[in-house]
Amino acid sequence: MADLPVVWIPRPVHDDALALLREHTDVRLGYGDAATTFDRVADRVSAILLRTVRVDGDMMRRAPALRVIARHGVGVDTIDVDTARERGIAVTTTPTANTQSVAEHTIALLLAVRRGIGVAARGAGSRDRIRGRELAGSTLGLIGCGRIASRVAHIARHGFGMRVLAYDPMLTGEQITAAGAEPLPLDELLPLSHALSLHVPLVTGTRNLIGLRELLAMPPGGVVLNTSRGGTLDEDALLSVLRQGHLAGAGLDVTVVEPLPADHPLRGDPSVVITPHVGAQTAEALRRMAIEAARHILDHLSRAEQEPVR
Repeated sequence: MADLPVVWIPRPVHDDALALLREHTDVRLGYGDAATTFDRVADRVSAILLRTVRVDGDMMRRAPALRVIARHGVGVDTIDVDTARERGIAVTTTPTANTQSVAEHTIALLLAVRRGIGVAARGAGSRDRIRGRELAGSTLGLIGCGRIASRVAHIARHGFGMRVLAYDPMLTGEQITAAGAEPLPLDELLPLSHALSLHVPLVTGTRNLIGLRELLAMPPGGVVLNTSRGGTLDEDALLSVLRQGHLAGAGLDVTVVEPLPADHPLRGDPSVVITPHVGAQTAEALRRMAIEAARHILDHLSRAEQEPVR
């Protein structure tokens, strides 16, 4: 298969995606008993299909034939996109493939925290002391109102009878309304939100977007959810507000350090439900993401077949 373009896949992906790629490319797996390291294929690799592995500028410069990096997921924080742009390497993501899965996980965390499931599951309180709160009639505030947040809004409104507010400076009020939420400035949204859910990428303007001031502006007994990216929520501020008793709890699928160390103070708080970045980890979403990423690779290799690599 020396004449076929080489695709390097450092972490396991769905078999259907592998089968699709193997029809047209020379697939090299960076895992398993016969794992192929990047160094062994760097001089001839045309594409990389990655999940969480970091691809830095040095790797790209050592890969003269590299045409496309396909991300099995949404974020590109593990990819040196500036170097990719300089070298004419396409970077793709699968932004719609995990929408339903992450939205469902967000609602699952919301239910777990509002109903005190984390406390109950740990045996941290007697039955009479565990008093959950219904979602019906309460207000959910969304920070960011993209695809996942829009799906969360739909489930919250139509499934649980919640009022849904949203703050997203990148969208117009009309766009937020069309997504199923009421648009509000952040300072007006926070005091109304019994639950606050983050749905933003981690960029310079969103790091610690929700900090001490924002958390204290929420109603007493509120809860915070983060299924977007660690670092968008100030975890030290969250811990402080929880210890003050101002908030009732938090549901976190993402944290600054992943996985969160066993001795981290947030793990010791029974009101905090923590999952290890598994919002998109459903059989359906994993298959959709893998196949979509594989198709991106095939499309870009086909279009770039006659183009010189810079």
